[in-house]
Amino acid sequence: MAQRTKLFTASFNCLKNSNNAYSTSLKNISWWGKVEMGPPDAILGVTEAYKRDTNPKKINLGVGAYRDDDGKPYVLPSVRKAEQIIVSSALDKEYSAIGGNPEFCKHSINFALGENNEIVKNGLNATVQGISGTGSLRIGAAYLSSFFPGSRDIYLPAPTWGNHVPLFKHTGFNVKTYRYYDPKTCGFDFQGALEDISKIPENTIILLHACAHNPTGVDPSAEQWAEISQLVQKKRLFPYFDMAYQGFGSGDVDKDAQAVRLFVKDGHTLCLSQSYAKNMGLYGERVGAFSLIASSKDEAARTMSQIKILIRPMYSNPPIHGARIANTILSDPALKKQWLVELKGMADRIIGVRTQLRDNLKKEGSSRDWAHITNQIGMFCFTGLTPPQVEKLTKDFSIYLTKDGRISMAGVTSKNVEYLAHGIHEVTK
Repeated sequence: MAQRTKLFTASFNCLKNSNNAYSTSLKNISWWGKVEMGPPDAILGVTEAYKRDTNPKKINLGVGAYRDDDGKPYVLPSVRKAEQIIVSSALDKEYSAIGGNPEFCKHSINFALGENNEIVKNGLNATVQGISGTGSLRIGAAYLSSFFPGSRDIYLPAPTWGNHVPLFKHTGFNVKTYRYYDPKTCGFDFQGALEDISKIPENTIILLHACAHNPTGVDPSAEQWAEISQLVQKKRLFPYFDMAYQGFGSGDVDKDAQAVRLFVKDGHTLCLSQSYAKNMGLYGERVGAFSLIASSKDEAARTMSQIKILIRPMYSNPPIHGARIANTILSDPALKKQWLVELKGMADRIIGVRTQLRDNLKKEGSSRDWAHITNQIGMFCFTGLTPPQVEKLTKDFSIYLTKDGRISMAGVTSKNVEYLAHGIHEVTK
């Protein structure tokens, strides 16, 4: 018995020493010692600062999601109705196809190009469901990175949505820019854009915001789009459209799609990313689509096969619930009609508070020209405020926005617009 106890004690001590040695060796290993702390997200930083503020008049103008006139998140009644239809249908939860819900894909490209368009009729599109706008853009970036026969450069408008730059860099593109926003007028630098686009080498990709440009809210006119289309064609550039706000910009889904439809009519083959985050309020459902317009039915089929091969190791297949909601709305004429009314209601509220803000700045006695507030469109407004003015607005009035002076118009309500106008006037007079 004593002998067995000694053997057990010796074995235990051996194991203990072994574990101690292992623990010591682990302490000496630092796999991630050279990883640097990344910078905080600019928008999330604004929101966090807003949450810490105790001022009852505080306003958060950083959030990029629609809010109602009480500043609350809004779920569209048509979305609620679509969800009820889906639940009552007792559908299964099986995996989706690699390309997503095929019916949704068909309705989505028709929504972008218009019903009975020649592209879909002739089978010239390769359309897949994407993970909202970002995921759809990423599919396109991966495809172009693998198969685009031209330059490794991509030209983005300056400024552009913050995620465009890392997204294309991650897929191996050299990101360059062309002039777009004119800080002097807070409007579109049309001549600057034409000049820069005319200097882009042939066989290069150019990214275009279809409507409600993010972050400036500045869009070309129909006549300017026509000239841009001709120049892009003349220079043999490949257009990639990002359409995240169809219907949310002007309240008219056809008007907001005019640039994409014009380019297709002019004979461009192009890429298109769509998102239903804003116009259906499906932010967390992550519903989007990516399409490539090809020059032949055979080319579209070959393109689709390669897109699916890229998607498979990326995320295998997309989620099903959000696409079912969007598809239910787009495929039911009565429900779609209801949704379009609700969509216009959201757009009209944003347009309305733009007018209220401009009127209240005039009422405050501001001598500045604030016409750009109502000339711009969509979720965001580039106010023209400088970083020091933004800092003072936050410090003195608890009004939170990004340092470049961009405000989310969704955060402006009939209840806070007067206070906002007062604060802006005080820091700019």
